[in-house]
Amino acid sequence: MNNINVGILGTGSYLPEKIVTNKDLEQQIDTTDEWIRSRTGIEERRIAKACESTSDLGIIAAKKALEDANVDAKEIDLIIVATLTPDYTFPSTACIIQHQLGAKKAAAYDLSAACSGFIYGVASGAQFIESGLYKYVLVIGAETITKILDWEDRSTCVLFGDGAGACVLGPVNDERGFKSFVLGSDGSGGALLSQPSSGSKQPITPETIAAKANTLKMVGSEVFKFAVRVMGNVSEEAVEKSGLRKEDIDFFVPHQANIRIIEPAMKRLGLGMDKVYINLNKYGNMSSASIPVALDEAIRFGQIKKGDTVILVGFGAGLTWGATVVTM
Repeated sequence: MNNINVGILGTGSYLPEKIVTNKDLEQQIDTTDEWIRSRTGIEERRIAKACESTSDLGIIAAKKALEDANVDAKEIDLIIVATLTPDYTFPSTACIIQHQLGAKKAAAYDLSAACSGFIYGVASGAQFIESGLYKYVLVIGAETITKILDWEDRSTCVLFGDGAGACVLGPVNDERGFKSFVLGSDGSGGALLSQPSSGSKQPITPETIAAKANTLKMVGSEVFKFAVRVMGNVSEEAVEKSGLRKEDIDFFVPHQANIRIIEPAMKRLGLGMDKVYINLNKYGNMSSASIPVALDEAIRFGQIKKGDTVILVGFGAGLTWGATVVTM
């Protein structure tokens, strides 16, 4: 049996209404707008309401992606939610979204690969379709990461924001679809970016809460060095694996963590700013949501068009990384 060619049929995204600017943060912690912008490129971020969960954001993004793909929820065979801030440890956020969408025949599971999660999710979903097991897969990257931040830690709380993005995968013609996937990990760097008190290793107790061990912790300088190195490496590897040349790439959609991480990768790929989508200035680092939100915006704003060949690349806690080359 010949493998089925798989591509992206539709995209969608959702951002919470509340905007917190760098100027707002100046009133809360010892930082400045200039310090944040010059070191990261971030100017503002979206913050979910206390009553808004990760599934709430993901459901809206999913509905928009289904509409864009002209696929009914009842046709979806599988839902994969990439997130590091699920509604609960269990049940999975994917199952919650499956019920809310009315996707009655869909299997559903969460995937944990932090900021690389959307790439991992798309790579996983594509295999189910390529093998002939399923026809339509809904992949969602959704986060309410501001709920696990230490808002007194100026080195981390200024970096992140909340949001959700989604895409529908399905069969496409031979000219379109995914050309390559590259996934990787290095668990020796796990402690560089973590939520120490969040599972069985260090259960949440009054003592861990008092020590803020239930919030995100990051060794920023080491994560930065890792990210600069891996962003360019995995992008070039994905292009090489696809059988294409750098000159064949029309657009670059990177994980939106820091402009100083993105720029070296752009240079290695020989791409100008007009070929790279940047929205981290508006949203900050949305972890698994950053790539699908950026992809959806780039398509809606007309920067990515049908037939364009695009690189999607991410990196994050784990440590993990991933990239794909796809023709839209």
